Amino acid sequence: MAVGGGMHADEEAVLLDRGSRQRDLRGINLYPDQYGTPGWIEFDSMIDLRPSQGNRTRSVEAPESRDQIIEMIGRLVLDG
Repeated sequence: MAVGGGMHADEEAVLLDRGSRQRDLRGINLYPDQYGTPGWIEFDSMIDLRPSQGNRTRSVEAPESRDQIIEMIGRLVLDG
């Protein structure tokens, strides 16, 4: 997980340089002041546009992928 880059592509580059696979990366925005509301995690990033993986928008479309992201954020950020 990378946090704080100017753009998701900046964080993506760091993770790729450290051995992550591009197909495993997703871009989200966190709004801690909205924690507990549906809008506190925003699934919107250019790095999520992946027609070759069946994702044809800037959003994370697959519900199971969204669930995995929410679980990971809970472990890494909230429980941290």
